[in-house]
Order: sequence, then C-alpha cells, then structure tokens
Amino acid sequence: MINFKELKGKGHFPTLFMAFLYFDMSFMVWTMLGPLGPEIAESMKAHDEIINANQMATILSLPILGGALLRILLGFLVDKIGAKKTALMSQLIVIAALLTGYFIGENITYEILLFVAFSLGFAGASFAVALPQAGQWYPPKLQGVVLGIAGAGNIGVVLDFLFAPKIAEIWGWPAVFGVAAVLAIIVWIAYLFLAKDAPKEIYTPRPKKVSDYLKLLKDKDTWWFSLFYAISFGGFVGFASYMKVYLMNTYSNEMLEFGKIYLNESDVKVVAGYIGAALIFAGAVLRAVGGSLADKHGGVKTLYAFYGMVALGAASIGFLHVPFYATLLVIAIIMANLGMANGAVFQLVPQRFGKDMGIMTGIVGCAGGLGGTALIKTLGWSKATFNGYSVGFLIFAGVVLIGIIGISLVKTRWRTTWGANAGSRI
Repeated sequence: MINFKELKGKGHFPTLFMAFLYFDMSFMVWTMLGPLGPEIAESMKAHDEIINANQMATILSLPILGGALLRILLGFLVDKIGAKKTALMSQLIVIAALLTGYFIGENITYEILLFVAFSLGFAGASFAVALPQAGQWYPPKLQGVVLGIAGAGNIGVVLDFLFAPKIAEIWGWPAVFGVAAVLAIIVWIAYLFLAKDAPKEIYTPRPKKVSDYLKLLKDKDTWWFSLFYAISFGGFVGFASYMKVYLMNTYSNEMLEFGKIYLNESDVKVVAGYIGAALIFAGAVLRAVGGSLADKHGGVKTLYAFYGMVALGAASIGFLHVPFYATLLVIAIIMANLGMANGAVFQLVPQRFGKDMGIMTGIVGCAGGLGGTALIKTLGWSKATFNGYSVGFLIFAGVVLIGIIGISLVKTRWRTTWGANAGSRI
C-alpha cells in the first residue's frame, strides 16, 4: 500500500497535487472522444456522413498518436524552459481545441474532427510535463510512489465515461466539449498560482540538444523501457479509448438488460459509459500502488506479475467465448494490472536515467502513446476484417508475451550494472 507519511516534510506537496490535477484534467480531455465516439458518429450520420469501423478507429487513435509525438516536443521544452511554462502553453492549445469542437458542434465534418482530435494530443503530451515536475522535487527512493501519485491523474478517463455520455444525452455531445473547456480553464488558473518548478539546489535543469536525444536513442535500455511502456500504458489507454465502442459492438443487448436491472437506464450508450468507467477505474487508481509495490519488491519482479496477468486475460478473451459478466471481470483484471505496470515501469526509469528524466519521459511516453495508437487500430482492423475482436486480443496477448521475454533478457544485466547503485530495488 502507499505510505503517504514517507512524503511528509519532503518535496513540494502543492506541486505534486497540481501535477496530479493537471494530468487528471489532461487525461480526461485526451480520451474524451472514446466515450463520445458512438454519439458523434450518430450525429454525423444524421448529416449524411457515415463513419465506418476503420474511420472510427482513426478518430479515436489520433489524440493518442498526437500525444505520443508531442511528448517528445514537450519533454524537450521541459528541460529548456521549465515544466510550468511548458504546461501553461500546451494547455492553452488544448482549451482552443475544446472551444473549436464546442462552437462548431454538430456541424463538424470528418476532416475538422480529425484536426480537433490531433490537437487534443497536447493534453496527452502533458505526461511529459507532470511526471518530471513532480519527480524533480523528491529523492530516488520515493520516485515510484511520487510518480505513481502524479500519474494516477489518468483517473480522468473514468470521469469521461461517467459523465460524458449523460451530458451528451441531455444537451448533445458538443456540450461535453464546452464543459471540458470550462474545467480546463479553471485548472489552468490553479496551476498558474500553485505549481512551482524545483529550485536549482534540488534539481538543476540541463537544456538538451537534438544530439542528446539521439545519444539516448542509441542506448538499448531506452528501447527496452519504450517497449515495456508501449505495452503497459499503450494497453491501458488503447483499451480505455476503445472501450465503449468495443462494448457497444459486442454486448449491446446484454448492456441494455444490465441497465434495466441495475441502473434503471434504457439508453445503451449511457450504460456502456458507466460500465466502461467501472472497468477502467481500477487501472486508473492503481498506478500509484504499482509504483509503491515496485519500490518494495523491485520493478522487474512486479512487471513479471502484472504482465503475466494481462497476457492470460487477453488470451482468454481471444481464445474463448467468454460470457458477458465474465468478460467484464477479465477486462477489469487486465486494466488493473496495466495500471500497476505503468507505475512499475516508472519506478525503474528515474533510477536508470535520473539526469535525463525530461527527455526520457518524453521518449518513453511517446512509445506508450504509439502503443495505444497501434492497439486501437488493431482492434478496429480486427472488427472490420473478422467482424469481431478475438484476433485483436490475441495479437495484444502475443505482444505482452514478448515484453515478458524482454524482461528476462535484461534483468540480470540491469541488476549487476546500474541497478547495483540505483538507490532502490529494481
């Protein structure tokens, strides 16, 4: 469990809290198209613009792709001008994208929607800002729990699924963009006054050149961490973004019955949102627990356990015809372990690349976004090609197994080289 007493008297709690809140708001905005996808498609259909399975996958994957690519840029800016200035500038772009979606509303075209979707990637890129800013204030032995707390802001995706479908049902999907814009402005103001960059006596920024990025890309550990995070975070954000589309395409009748029995709710899109929120919740809140467990038992050992559960769950859905309620349980287990794996990966990264966390968070975060993009497109391809998702789940299970093999290949070298003097268990 997380021991918050360890943080007492250390670091800067207002910054840690604002890093969490900033990431929470950003993650909510970044993934909001997932729970709104069916509503937007239905609205566009009424305006004679049909969205097929591959196009929907593209819409849902573009914010993830944008976030992946932009994390490199924001990671560079964190080291160059500081985390606070970087966060404030990128959040203004996000607010502008939200207002665009709100004011154009139901007259939006597929092309404009793609532009808005990619612009929301700046929210996903906040990962390269929030984690370094929080981590810079705290010693190595607390990196797992600190980055886990800041990263637990991915609870924002749960808020999406809880509230976005209901708001869309009452006032229309553009209202969700309007509400998100207002909240983003409030968080921007709070961040302006409360968050601080770490002073030089605690953390000295080292502005990097492009050659420094290229140097890190030549380090094989950079690629290993990128693979591991592409699996854990890519899996989490990919499933989260596609969750509602998957549920509606696979279990519409079952969810309608579920809503009538448990929720007194007849709108299957709203029910899908509630169920999606429940499935995603564990992974969102357990990131910090994963970091704490990695601090205690080592990142390598915990990743073995988390990845093993994910591979088993994905393979069971892919191979077996799992009933509705059993599927919900399996997906909840998958999401929980992916969330904890995110914390475990970032318990290791600061120990290996502590002096280059701005860049490494951008690079590894980029890999996570690319992994999520690939998963969404794989699921969309599976549905369009085979009229189902079994192949998509099996492909993901295979990728997770590759990650487990990768851990086995590097663990001895890590423990006998940089891990011997890392300051915490690996």
